[in-house]
Amino acid sequence: MTYQHHNLDGSLLDLPVGKVVCIGRNYLEHIRELNNVTPETPILFMKPSTSLVALDEPIHLPVGRGECHHEVELAVLVGRELRNADAKTARRAVAGYGIALDLTLRDLQNELKKKGHPWETAKAFDGSCPLSPFLAPEALPDPQATDLALQINGQLRQRGNTQQMMVSLFELMAYISTHFTLQPGDVVLTGTPAGVGPLQSGDILMLSLAGHDFAARVA
Repeated sequence: MTYQHHNLDGSLLDLPVGKVVCIGRNYLEHIRELNNVTPETPILFMKPSTSLVALDEPIHLPVGRGECHHEVELAVLVGRELRNADAKTARRAVAGYGIALDLTLRDLQNELKKKGHPWETAKAFDGSCPLSPFLAPEALPDPQATDLALQINGQLRQRGNTQQMMVSLFELMAYISTHFTLQPGDVVLTGTPAGVGPLQSGDILMLSLAGHDFAARVA
């Protein structure tokens, strides 16, 4: 099924489906668990619109490409164009908040990193961004102090709070807009807390954002 942006009540959002702009290494404990270097400036990468899939659809893991890891993240839906924006302008451009998985082919990513190559083939494959419906901005009055979590088969795997971000949400959007114009319908992924790990066929997932739970499963 072709992905479209939806509200939490299931209604369709009147926004096109655009690109996904992501930040790597925005939670310190996640940096430590993968033995990565703390970046001096935000590490940005992108996923195409074909990476987006509704979270309630079965998650299909790429076959024969090594481990595919879960990375749970706060997702921000952009509602108006941002170019060279400041943080206040970025906040006014938010059309909704959701929760997403940044699926990552970890074995492949590690190989690419060793060679100094870009990560896209490990991060931007079709279906690599399962995404929930969006909460209205007013439903998340303090998005910079919001809990998010991931359970797999009833066990807690990831838990964090957006207060732990190294680059705050709206500063991140503003920074992105100095490099890439953010357009209505684009999505920004804001980084993952510690606890990433491999997914397996048949896994049952529960993603939580600010008291809202979203179920998913791996095919």
